[in-house]
Amino acid sequence: MSHRIVITGASGFIGSFLVDEALRLGYDVTAAIRSGSPRTFLADPRIRFVSLAYETPERLVAQLRDLAPDYVIHCAGTTGTKGYAEFEKVNYEYTRNLVDALNRTGLPIKKFLYMSTLAVYGPGDPVTFAPLSQGMREQPMTMYAMTKLKAERYIASESTYPFVIVRPTAVYGPRDKDFLAYFKWIERGLEPHIGTHRQMLSMIYVKDLAEASLALLELPGGAPMYIASDGQAYEEADLGRHIRTVMQKKPFSLRIPLPLLRPLLAVSDTVHGWLGSHPFLSSEKLEEVSAANWLCDSTPLWTALRRSPRYLLHDGIAETAAWYREQGWL
Repeated sequence: MSHRIVITGASGFIGSFLVDEALRLGYDVTAAIRSGSPRTFLADPRIRFVSLAYETPERLVAQLRDLAPDYVIHCAGTTGTKGYAEFEKVNYEYTRNLVDALNRTGLPIKKFLYMSTLAVYGPGDPVTFAPLSQGMREQPMTMYAMTKLKAERYIASESTYPFVIVRPTAVYGPRDKDFLAYFKWIERGLEPHIGTHRQMLSMIYVKDLAEASLALLELPGGAPMYIASDGQAYEEADLGRHIRTVMQKKPFSLRIPLPLLRPLLAVSDTVHGWLGSHPFLSSEKLEEVSAANWLCDSTPLWTALRRSPRYLLHDGIAETAAWYREQGWL
């Protein structure tokens, strides 16, 4: 009999790849998505669907008892919204309600995996460029990271079943629309860079993240938290270099000084506040993405799984660009 798994946020970029990997491994998959969410990447007829009632505790308990999952991956969340209240509601309160509901069901959950973010640490030391690692103090810079960390702490203190928290670095790959914007800029002949300082990055290809996450579900014992990256250290310029190489483009490289960008984003924040919307890049997010050191140590993850990531940056970028073209996104 196949193990039953519920994957929340399944219609999203990372969530849809978690579903793919679970199906490949033979799980009985229920995709938890919002009512009306697109099912573009959830076309496999084996997938069952549910819209979890995060705001109605009694109904949520009943839904989970009916689904009776062996495993749960909680990937649902919001990365961009109008203010802290919405981040708190979606990233923390919905997680809290899900944890409480699973506790109340009394189901023998084998493992609960929470997809968090490396951003809960805040950036690393900009002088030594020492990588972020397990056991370091968390100092989140953004509302998104703050609420993800708050959810982590609730899981650790209140769950009555085995759990593991995954903190991935920047995730890229097919279906992603955030990195798509950078591909489009380069396709049009412009390669923008934020700031003039040295910046070091870590990355992970979405398929490697999905495979590692599913492997953690069935890992006996293990740590309660893992950082996920492809294990490499990249200069910020490496991302553009690999994209232009794969796309065979020679764009004009433009470095935008932070002192010039900050006042422009301050105006953008104000306008979006009036409109009740959120910008693609806010002042808060700028300070995070432009930080000098986002290196991290994912050795404990790959050591525990006794495997290595299959994709390094060039291969992942090549596969991503090919997919964007096939889909007509480029």
